[in-house]
Amino acid sequence: MTNSPVSDRPKLGEFLCFAVYSANLAFGRAYRPILEKLGLTYTQYIVLVALWEKDDQTVGELGDKMFLESNTLTPILKKLEQSGFIERRRDPADERQVRLRLTPKGSELRNQEIGNELFDATGLGDSFFDVQKSVAKLRDNLMRSLDD
Repeated sequence: MTNSPVSDRPKLGEFLCFAVYSANLAFGRAYRPILEKLGLTYTQYIVLVALWEKDDQTVGELGDKMFLESNTLTPILKKLEQSGFIERRRDPADERQVRLRLTPKGSELRNQEIGNELFDATGLGDSFFDVQKSVAKLRDNLMRSLDD
């Protein structure tokens, strides 16, 4: 096997994984000034978005949806509860499960147009939804490859 010269190897900016990773960081930075006014981090905001989609979920359901383990999710949920956005309670049907519900404060936040500013900031215009679908397909394909 012949080693290729260093100059033939892809540069960091040519890696798809780095493009996606750095785009995620850029989204976090772009959301930061908007969300700081609300006392939220980007991950806390995404939790709220998931609960707006379906309130009263278990921690496990939410973790699956967000691709997060419960040990990563729990501190985020505690902070959201302390801030008055959600409430956590044991499931009466299964005490091992913790259920999450939006408070009125958490529900009201949904009415604010938080993401609209960032739609324009992406500069994608009409291709925005095509890019979103392509990135979601990439994620799904990668997750499926782990199951194979």
